[in-house]
Amino acid sequence: MTAYTERAKGSPFADFITENAQVLSIAIFFFACMVFFSITTETFLTLGNILNVVRQAAPILIVAVAMTLVIVTGGIDLSVGSLVALINATVAIVLATGMSWPLAVLLMLVLGGVIGLIQGWFIAYQGIPAFIVTLAGLSILRGVALYITQGYSIPINDVPGFFTLGRGEFLSLPVPALIAIAVTVLGFVLVSSTKYGRQVVAVGSNLEAARRVGMPAKWIVASVYLVSGVACALAGLLIAARLGSGSSNAAVGFELQVIAAVVLGGTSLTGGRGTMLGTLLGTMTIAVIGNGLILMHISPFFTQIVTGAIILVAIWLNTRIFSANFRFGAAKKR
Repeated sequence: MTAYTERAKGSPFADFITENAQVLSIAIFFFACMVFFSITTETFLTLGNILNVVRQAAPILIVAVAMTLVIVTGGIDLSVGSLVALINATVAIVLATGMSWPLAVLLMLVLGGVIGLIQGWFIAYQGIPAFIVTLAGLSILRGVALYITQGYSIPINDVPGFFTLGRGEFLSLPVPALIAIAVTVLGFVLVSSTKYGRQVVAVGSNLEAARRVGMPAKWIVASVYLVSGVACALAGLLIAARLGSGSSNAAVGFELQVIAAVVLGGTSLTGGRGTMLGTLLGTMTIAVIGNGLILMHISPFFTQIVTGAIILVAIWLNTRIFSANFRFGAAKKR
């Protein structure tokens, strides 16, 4: 054993850096973005703008938490944006019939879970690749949303309790942000401290090995799409409550933002590795970049280019750090 690896093995700080390199890197990148936009704009760090950022980021974070579970199993869900739009439009139609908003919310959560479970059944029990199933879902669900609305926006009127979900505040904090934080904490506990979370990681690492030791591997795979469906329903409800309407054109490009946030946070697209803290930081980084570029009066069209380039570079750097970390860990074991 070399002196280098001897020193590395005996250093708790080095071990901490090695184990948390990706989360630390995205945290540094996030704070760098905060500092940059604080210097280049006058309103970025104002309380009103910060609250606006977290309010708008809440639906993305909620779905990103569920997407983390999906990607940890080695899957992908491309249909999340379309499902958000479908729930967004459906709840507006349902509320227009006079149904009480708590019942409408419950029905939408059930609907989202059922749709997610159907997709999960095709993936886990029928062996169809997740990319194909959810790509089909992306088209079908958006098509259904367009059909039931005929392309029009459906207003939501006189439902103040429902509007609280998207516009309300509690202790001066936006209700959507509080809901997103609660979902994130639940996701963190689920992954780090429960049998189900350990099974999700095990299935993503090696599905066949997990099955052979008695884990319900197929059900675990199907269940993460159920969770994704419920998360999409919740996100769709928050967007409808904030905007006061439902539209089939809601959440266009939403799936790309969610997947980018999860991968930017350090979750491996090959499965078996993910972190909710990284997902939180990835989501907020994307939200901050989008908001900051708008405050700098950069064209919305150019904003998409800049955002995509920053995400690509950040993920590339993150991947390089992880690769170096992996080699470093291997050297320590030798």
